[in-house]
Amino acid sequence: MEERTRREVDADVLRDRRMSAVRSVWEALRPLGLGLHEAERVVHLRYEVLGEQVQRTPPDPLDAPSLVARAAALPGRVAAVEALWDGDTVHDWFVLLVAVLDAPEGEGHLATVHHRPDGSPPGVAAAEAGQALASHLGVPFHFASPDVPDDDVPRWRTAQRLAEGP
Repeated sequence: MEERTRREVDADVLRDRRMSAVRSVWEALRPLGLGLHEAERVVHLRYEVLGEQVQRTPPDPLDAPSLVARAAALPGRVAAVEALWDGDTVHDWFVLLVAVLDAPEGEGHLATVHHRPDGSPPGVAAAEAGQALASHLGVPFHFASPDVPDDDVPRWRTAQRLAEGP
């Protein structure tokens, strides 16, 4: 990897911008026939080399006041709070906590819950935080697969439509 690319990658790593660093490495090494997996390994090694210098991004807060404030800032009325699994090759499985919105219909991101070495598994932490927020807002909480990572389960709106029938 040329020096300019390494400096760019290190700058991203130091700011804990893993995906941007992977993209830079992948673009630089792709002409040499190396793939995404090799780019991820290079970035992982740069994280190890730079160690304590990396300004780690703090995890999204899961306390009730923070989540209530995030929900209040969304552009619509919160109809439900939902937790759903997602994953990628960098972070493995994690849980997204979202507010399902009405008027306008859509959703707003509240938090991303990764595995925390000193805390509960992501499913447990997201379920606790989501339940508390939903209870505070007086809306339903939906987590179709709290115990097993599955990104192909029915979402809250789909479950509502199925429950309402034809």
